[in-house]
Amino acid sequence: MTIDYHVHLEEGPYSFRWLERTSQALDFFHQHDAIDKGSKAHMTDQLQRLAKRVQGGCYSEEWLDLYLEQAKKLGLREVGIVDHLYRFQETRAYFERFMRLDDSEIGQIQRYWLERVMTENITDFVSTIQQAKEKWRQQGIALRLGIEADYFVGGEEELTALLNDYPWDYVIGSVHFVDGWGFDNPQTQYVFEQMDQSALQQSYEEFFTTVENMILSNMFDFVAHLDNFKVFNYQVENHEFNEAWYKRIAQALTSTQTATEINAGLYYRYPVKEMCPGPHFLQTLLNHGVAFTVSSDAHFPDDLGKYTFANTELLRSYGVQSVVAFEQRVKKWLDLW
Repeated sequence: MTIDYHVHLEEGPYSFRWLERTSQALDFFHQHDAIDKGSKAHMTDQLQRLAKRVQGGCYSEEWLDLYLEQAKKLGLREVGIVDHLYRFQETRAYFERFMRLDDSEIGQIQRYWLERVMTENITDFVSTIQQAKEKWRQQGIALRLGIEADYFVGGEEELTALLNDYPWDYVIGSVHFVDGWGFDNPQTQYVFEQMDQSALQQSYEEFFTTVENMILSNMFDFVAHLDNFKVFNYQVENHEFNEAWYKRIAQALTSTQTATEINAGLYYRYPVKEMCPGPHFLQTLLNHGVAFTVSSDAHFPDDLGKYTFANTELLRSYGVQSVVAFEQRVKKWLDLW
């Protein structure tokens, strides 16, 4: 048995690709239905389910039940459901302060993106997960409430105020922006394409510096995908540079007793096709005694638990005997067995 501590219910923008992927997820849980695939009856059935899902939203009991069904099927012990902070309308001022939203090409792309992902209410999310906990408990699975909060240097006080007053089981810190640029947005990938190795290394320097500051802020229970700047497989070739930063990040984590995760999201959803952290980074972190949890970074119920068992076995192969979990912001250890 294992856990999955980084699971999302939804994310925009709401394109035809989003509809297709949502339909695929729904179909995954109805693949044994008697209706012949490819038939008009099957298409009608799919459209009805998809319409119900869109109308009900991502916080509906029916949608959350699919996550529970998959968790039971896989035999997960605990599942942590989170949402990106930028999904919530209450956080608009925070992101408008730090994102590039000017009239430049990047600014226009990011304004378009923010308007289409910032659609939800934080109270609705919290109440949905809190109300579902008992149902999951009755099925033998601990459901935890988390939040994935984007960290910006200089925004610590504002972020703390946004996170207060909610009953989080844990708060994840993450970095998706460098100097206001959302580097994992496929529409801004061209910025990487314009960099030579020197410019790329400077951007990695900014990224890792932000990650280090995030850890040293001591605001987070664990930090997510430590090297996700590699998302489109633009990587620094200077091994000494990489190793120096791997050690600095490891030392920051151990000095603050902050955990991190093995996150499978980049492996199955992005061009780099590598876990976070990558193999050498992982080895450095383990050598320093950094604590880990395990995450699929699923954004759909059929991806829940993806590669979490493989990554649990990977940790065991390195001699790790337990992973971290959280309840009401208190760290606990779960034995790997």
